[in-house]
Amino acid sequence: MKNIKLLTLLLSGISGIFAAQEENVKPIKITAYAEVYYQFDFSNPKNNLRPGFVYSHNRNNEVNLNLGFVKANYETENMRANLALATGTYMNANYAAESGVLKNIYEANVGVKISRTKNLWIDAGVLPSHLGFESAVSKDCWALTRSMQAENSPYFESGAKISYTSDSGKWFVSGLLLNGWQRIQRADGNSTIAFGHQLTFKPNEKITLNSSSLVGNDKPDSIRQMRYFHNLYGIFQLNDKLALTTGFDIGAEQKMKSSKQYNIWYSPVIIAKYAVTEKMSLAARGEYYNDEKGVIIATGTENGFRTLGFSVNADYWILPNLVWRTELKNLAAKDAVFINRNDASEKNNFSAVTSLAVSF
Repeated sequence: MKNIKLLTLLLSGISGIFAAQEENVKPIKITAYAEVYYQFDFSNPKNNLRPGFVYSHNRNNEVNLNLGFVKANYETENMRANLALATGTYMNANYAAESGVLKNIYEANVGVKISRTKNLWIDAGVLPSHLGFESAVSKDCWALTRSMQAENSPYFESGAKISYTSDSGKWFVSGLLLNGWQRIQRADGNSTIAFGHQLTFKPNEKITLNSSSLVGNDKPDSIRQMRYFHNLYGIFQLNDKLALTTGFDIGAEQKMKSSKQYNIWYSPVIIAKYAVTEKMSLAARGEYYNDEKGVIIATGTENGFRTLGFSVNADYWILPNLVWRTELKNLAAKDAVFINRNDASEKNNFSAVTSLAVSF
């Protein structure tokens, strides 16, 4: 709690500095977000945790805070900065490898425009991930919980990027130098830099196409294993009520240092969303995750992690900034990779979760 109070005071001080510098112009904006949830995993594990590959909404049979943050955004014509301090079960799970107050840094970055005539920027710091169409902010995602694909690829990253948005707004391209696979601090014994790219094309308001990649080693130099990862997705507004998102992740990692052989994993996902009314919507998601060799999700079983998932959810916007969400989800694995309350292994995992998310 002392760390949270210290960081909150720091954020208030930064806000005061910017406000004093810009008396007539108000380039700084303060926002906040919080999502509380209750979830029941019908396997009802003793430790009250969802399976180990779940990082968002990962507590079972209790009311808890998934993510809560306060964010300061500063933006002028040639400069931008973001600082968001956060807490919640999402932060506990995803920032477990970080130390000290870094565990509470949801976002902290500064950007400078480097062209007078073009929308060309350099940003550096702790950034939202450039991979995938789902974020940690549940209200912005079509399904209440995240897909297996999103849970097992970076939610955040640290480093620097150069990005360009075309004058028409149809094209966005960026190149990144990063500290690793979802890391603020590089892994001990690691001296390598990771590289990434993002290319987004929006031919019109109804279609978004995206290609992103990440290449690097996330282990100590002594056991260096290069990892190559690519994320591809498309978002399509089919009509006024129906929208569709399709995505495909694929990755390859060296079997051992200097090896020319690779372990492969991949994950397709499809989500359909239907607007019943202005306030209510329904969504259904189908997904599959194949990590036979346990690169990302290690199981120790004969077939590794090969799991099919299906979920349905309903959203109701009580107020423009308050949404109530409910989801039912079933995961079916080829091997018995789920543990129940009797410490027995099961092939199926069913869960139900409801949440309230507010933003202001």
